[in-house]
Amino acid sequence: MHASATPMHPHGILSTPTRIGPIQLRNRLSVAPMTRVSATAEGVPTTRMRGYYEAFARGGFGLVITEGIYTDRAFSQGYLYQPGLTDDAQQAAWHGIVDRVHAHGARIFAQLMHAGALSQGNRFRDRGAGPSTVEPRGEQMSFYRGQGRYPVPLEMGQAEIDEAVDGFAQAAARAFAAGFDGVEIHGANGYLIDQFLTRYSNHRQDGYGGDTGNRIRLLEQVAVAVRQRVGDGKVVGVRVSQGKVNDFLHKWEEGLEDARTIFQRIGRLPVDYVHTTEFEAWQPAFGAGASLASLAREHARLPVIANGSLHHPERATAMIAADEASLVSLGRGALANADWPRRVDAGLAVSEFNRALLSPVADLENAERVCAEG
Repeated sequence: MHASATPMHPHGILSTPTRIGPIQLRNRLSVAPMTRVSATAEGVPTTRMRGYYEAFARGGFGLVITEGIYTDRAFSQGYLYQPGLTDDAQQAAWHGIVDRVHAHGARIFAQLMHAGALSQGNRFRDRGAGPSTVEPRGEQMSFYRGQGRYPVPLEMGQAEIDEAVDGFAQAAARAFAAGFDGVEIHGANGYLIDQFLTRYSNHRQDGYGGDTGNRIRLLEQVAVAVRQRVGDGKVVGVRVSQGKVNDFLHKWEEGLEDARTIFQRIGRLPVDYVHTTEFEAWQPAFGAGASLASLAREHARLPVIANGSLHHPERATAMIAADEASLVSLGRGALANADWPRRVDAGLAVSEFNRALLSPVADLENAERVCAEG
């Protein structure tokens, strides 16, 4: 049972502790993964990144989930200056960030990401790879240094698929060696795992294509490989969405039936939580009825982190109070208020998000300049 908000503290429920797998979290507030393209060209996290993540822990968040970290030295990198977890230098730099977050009493998970066909900056390959030779919808994101249409990707054969699966497992092992408290498999937002799950980007005729049960196979293989590599007692989660960075309004074709299939299959995997993301997390997932977070909670029977425009305390409180989620994750709200939990706990107003933080480039150097000028 969730604790209740009291008349004296209407958002007190957000400050109550909870658990994911074997770890305790001091509250129900997480920083959402947000791409910040601020590592070195070789993917090594920087001192500036260390301060960025530390600020959220100091500000009272119970959990920090990193930006998407590329997982192999083949096709996984999505953006120039994206951090990786593929070598000792990257691992050591992440260890320093983890230590700073832990020093303020927070937990930190590494989000493991393979960009697939949406890669717009990869120092290891000149072209992306995905489930099928289908040009991705939309255009590359300029605030992540992209320009124009996405190139048509290479179609991954079994060797490339196996390489991607192994990359997730290897990166997960490095994450725990660096001291992370958990890893999150990025199966959302149009990246590789979501490309396999999406019917219009997956035209395969083998065991990875066709019905939803086949198209979720890559996610299942990644989750099993990660668990086998890191062992029991380590937190492993999965992020899922309908919308994509290149197709924001996308909905699953089979609607509620897809949700039931996807979340039931995830519930049978050796994972500890599901992280759902929608534009507005509290809205019905399919025009009427339950939210995506609530459907995940019902069918996966796992703790759920809900993400999507929950930076207003009333919305976040309502999601937890209604038992639609165990935690909420904040993106824009956290960027605008690294101390969002402490502000809300003290009854203080929270600042509105300034879009200039992400323009012209969504990196930390630009954000610092905007804050200095503001």
